[in-house]
Amino acid sequence: MHYSSLLGLFILLSALSGCNAGKVLVVPADGSHWINMKVLIVELHSKGHNITVVRGSRSWYIEEKSPLYTSITVDTGKHDDDFIVNFLPRLLQIQRQGRSFWNEMALAEEFYSRFREIQQQICNMTATMFENEILMNSLKDATYDIVLTDPAFGAGVLLAHRLGLPLVFNVRWTMYGEGHFVVAPSPPSYIPVTGLLLTDKMTLSQRVRNVLTYVVFDFFSLLQNADIWHMRNDFTFEFQRPTMPNVVYMGGFKCKPAKPLPDELEQFVQSSGEHGVIIMTLGTNFGQLPIELFYLFLYFVKSCVLY
Repeated sequence: MHYSSLLGLFILLSALSGCNAGKVLVVPADGSHWINMKVLIVELHSKGHNITVVRGSRSWYIEEKSPLYTSITVDTGKHDDDFIVNFLPRLLQIQRQGRSFWNEMALAEEFYSRFREIQQQICNMTATMFENEILMNSLKDATYDIVLTDPAFGAGVLLAHRLGLPLVFNVRWTMYGEGHFVVAPSPPSYIPVTGLLLTDKMTLSQRVRNVLTYVVFDFFSLLQNADIWHMRNDFTFEFQRPTMPNVVYMGGFKCKPAKPLPDELEQFVQSSGEHGVIIMTLGTNFGQLPIELFYLFLYFVKSCVLY
């Protein structure tokens, strides 16, 4: 009886398949995009996967040393540390002048100029990687399983293609707009281009405008070859549109279980009464908000404001 039990246990154990940790090469985008990517990195690390992050030498948020991953730092050349500080006030200045053809042209020109600078830095970083034979050989010898990247910029897409590795996106935007325009059929007759403030119910003139904006997008086949698209949005909040089987919607993936508020903050919330609390965040825009507009907001809003 004892031997038969041992034999049965041996057969059961031999039938179990092992679970090996994967090796993930992450090529993130900086800024707020890193917040989204870090959520996935934390989850991958908790599952025991080995993670390597490729970062620029002048990264704003991506730390060189972290218990979650090892990093590869690539020189990105010169960098304007005041890029965002100068960029956002200029955009707010144009937007406060009201909507007109010339203001929209000025806004588009400002976006184009600034994002051209970002793209130049990404190109420099990618060229530095590809020209470094020692680095490229070490990446090949590391035998990574996949490349996880944010296609807001193209470095991760090109690197995955160069290494011949499966490509997984953590995506909301590509270099040229909303991710669905690359991965799924997006008829411009009823799929509005993001930023035009249109809905899926358009007049003829609005459709013409939408089509003219749509045709300037020149998408790359490398983007379309991605194996999995993790979309950072929820299709229930989008206009109806086609999708694809390799698109995984993960809206709300940053949500966490609620925790009790600190005592001081709890007292502030409870003091709001029937008007409730407004949670307000403007990030780096707060310093550019005209003081008279701020006081006007406080005058008309009866709720407690938490910034």
